[in-house]
Amino acid sequence: MTPTTSSERGTWNSKIGFILAAAGSAVGLGNIWGFPTQVADNGGAAFILIYLLCCLIIGFPVMIAELAIGRRTQKNPVGALKALSKGNSFIPLIGYWGVICGVMILSFYVVISGWTLAYVFEELFYFFQFESAANYVGDLGNGLKNAVFTLFFMGLTILIVTGGVSKGIERATKLLMPVLIGILFILIFYIFTLDGAKEGLLMFFKPDFSTIDGNLLLSAMGQAFFSLSLGMGALITYGSYLNKKQNIVESAAYITIFDVGIAVVAGLLVIPAMFVAQAGGVQIFNPETGALFSSVTLVFDVLPEMFHNIGGFVGMLLGITFFILLGLAALTSSISLLEVPVAYVIDEHGVNRKKASWIVGGFVGIISVIVSFELSLIDYFVMIFNEIGLPLGGLAISVFLGYFWKSENALLELEQGNESIRDSGFYTLWVILIKYISPVLIGLVLLTTIWSFLT
Repeated sequence: MTPTTSSERGTWNSKIGFILAAAGSAVGLGNIWGFPTQVADNGGAAFILIYLLCCLIIGFPVMIAELAIGRRTQKNPVGALKALSKGNSFIPLIGYWGVICGVMILSFYVVISGWTLAYVFEELFYFFQFESAANYVGDLGNGLKNAVFTLFFMGLTILIVTGGVSKGIERATKLLMPVLIGILFILIFYIFTLDGAKEGLLMFFKPDFSTIDGNLLLSAMGQAFFSLSLGMGALITYGSYLNKKQNIVESAAYITIFDVGIAVVAGLLVIPAMFVAQAGGVQIFNPETGALFSSVTLVFDVLPEMFHNIGGFVGMLLGITFFILLGLAALTSSISLLEVPVAYVIDEHGVNRKKASWIVGGFVGIISVIVSFELSLIDYFVMIFNEIGLPLGGLAISVFLGYFWKSENALLELEQGNESIRDSGFYTLWVILIKYISPVLIGLVLLTTIWSFLT
């Protein structure tokens, strides 16, 4: 099979294009609804503080490692680890696991993403008093409706990925990310004017340190790992399209700041919106347990009811805008999830991008249709490929770089675009984090997660 050249694979046209694309990979539904509900359920600002520390201590070092591996080899996760494995047959399995996780996470992610599109129509139908149509598209358990919206979302993702790195992914995220940020702030400014918003802001910013325990620490570490899109090979793949002049450490810092910033800004929207809903008579806490409703219940039951209570054209417009926001966030992540297996097929099997995108996307689409009718599969896929799979991948990458490829070799790659890093204290700190701190903490998260599932 003729190897795929770098020019055929594609490269980023600009530094900002790469940063926005990589940040888009990290910014997804987990930031827009997952993070805010975690904050509301885990001590407000106390959770934010622990989350920030986890992003700094775990996420940032692993992100640098993934980008360095990708740019050094200019290959997908399988090809990259195979190239650096020195003939070890076990090492490439780390890459294969990343590709598998990407495929399986995408297979349920597009189902949930399809719900965001369906609720745009739900808000429209409710406004025009088409009650039966609103109930139909708002029924999350309707398999046929789920499949239709899922395949539409999957098709949109495939079309962007077929455009390539610069003309497809980079161009799309350059448009999507600013629009996403703009919509976030517009919604925040309006929500702040409504009754109940101040109570939500108080919960968001007031730390309750009495809630800090082992479970909160694990939740924060898990949220940091998932929200930064680590452990599935996405950043190895995106790193493989980088030119040698790009400063990897600086880029990783921008991506981390961007991701954390979006999560915090999303919290400024969702948590006040929850209390606005409560002020309007909508229940946001489970009456049996006293705990906040699950994130899915909040987003697809509680917040739509709030928009309905606001009523009129304004309520409809707010609802549509909110679910478009969710859809945009989902799309920036689904692009990167699909790009991982597509890059593997292009690099390892010599298939052209358009064909690879439709083959892989079609395969994922088949699985997602099954998930659309059997929603219980989402819980199993989340457990295996998200809550266990991603930390396992991140742990393997940390161990591989620290003890197999060696940090000195990684340093040679990091020096390209950052000649002064060898003499900086940051390099020494990064080595300590990637070899000792990050693997231990990720390992604890992984073992505790597995133990919780077994007991």
